[in-house]
Amino acid sequence: MRVVEDRLPRGGRRRHAFLAGLLTAAVVLIAACSSAGRESTWNGSATPAPLASVSIVEPTADAGDVPASTGITFTATESRETTVALTDSAGGAVEGALTADGTSWLPTGALDYDETYTAAVTATGDDGLPTTATSTFTTMTKPEQQVRISSFLGDGQVVGVGMPLIVKFGRAVPEDYRDDVQRRMTVTATPAQEGVWHWVSPTEVRYRPKEFWQANSTVSYRVQAGGLPLGDGWYGRSDLTVDIRIGPELIMTVDNATKQMVVTKDGEKVKTIPVSLGKKSTPSSSGTMVVIEKLRKTVFDTYDELGPDEGYRTKIDYAQRLTWGGEFIHAAPWSEGQQGTVNVSHGCVNVSMADGAWLFDNTRIGDPIRVTGTERKLQNGNGWTDWNMSWEEYVEGSALPHEPAATSAASPTT
Repeated sequence: MRVVEDRLPRGGRRRHAFLAGLLTAAVVLIAACSSAGRESTWNGSATPAPLASVSIVEPTADAGDVPASTGITFTATESRETTVALTDSAGGAVEGALTADGTSWLPTGALDYDETYTAAVTATGDDGLPTTATSTFTTMTKPEQQVRISSFLGDGQVVGVGMPLIVKFGRAVPEDYRDDVQRRMTVTATPAQEGVWHWVSPTEVRYRPKEFWQANSTVSYRVQAGGLPLGDGWYGRSDLTVDIRIGPELIMTVDNATKQMVVTKDGEKVKTIPVSLGKKSTPSSSGTMVVIEKLRKTVFDTYDELGPDEGYRTKIDYAQRLTWGGEFIHAAPWSEGQQGTVNVSHGCVNVSMADGAWLFDNTRIGDPIRVTGTERKLQNGNGWTDWNMSWEEYVEGSALPHEPAATSAASPTT
């Protein structure tokens, strides 16, 4: 057997060994270079991992007169994780969270006026190495023109499954500002339920889920409008947070054809009640309404509205308002003989004293009632008619595009 090495001249063997040594040194050098500094993911065939980058869009560095409602808006590329830290001039941390779209961060409350803050946004790429952008800014002096923001509901209130969330502004919000307001409005429901905000007027915005609230849900809604510009030099006075609870599912259904009200609770029929609706000259409205207010005793006075011939002044028991126009569910002992057979009311849903008392004891503000088969359709806006609109119509009243997939517990875009 021949050995190839034996055929090489001595100089050739030395030269071969020398080249092999150079190759080994080169490999060692390459290995040493690849381990120094930023760790490389290049393996000779794959593309190196892109580096993360981040920049703060607003507030800009050294900005002054910044609204106390400001959030931190940024752009981050090739980032698998982005975090935001905000500190005041004393180094105290400000609590907050990223918005749903991940492009900005909002503090949990309005910032202090005349205070300097520093924002730091850190993006971490696939290589695991972070990069940070910072911006220092100063908030504005407390404005003189402030808008009061209020909620119809208060903390701890228990309401019906048809109750809309109602937020009112002490001054009209210009249309160009409503989208920014709505971005600061969040609803958290447990269990999670899809819903949307709907502007019914320049001073009022409401929220309802796609379907009736699920019975026994808990709902929290928040308006982060403290220091928020609301047009013409006006700013939100303060933030608003309300926690409520939804009661059992109680639904009243009235059919003019049968002159009967069917009451269901959590899907089960619990009572059938004879009713008398509005006579032909003053028909009841057909549509979906909710109980707006409950009055154990009141007086109906319609002389100014209906005149001396049709007007009346009558003491009423167990009244539950359904419309601003004066339609109620109420006890009407004078029409008990017609209830279930003939319509004789001025548009109200007449029931007996016993049934009126039962309904009054079992219903809540926000419980829905559906009336069908009358000569007049319910006019939207005549009461809390949020459920008298289709879901598509309701979504049109939002100042922001609604994302059907955004069914998470908290969604600022809805």
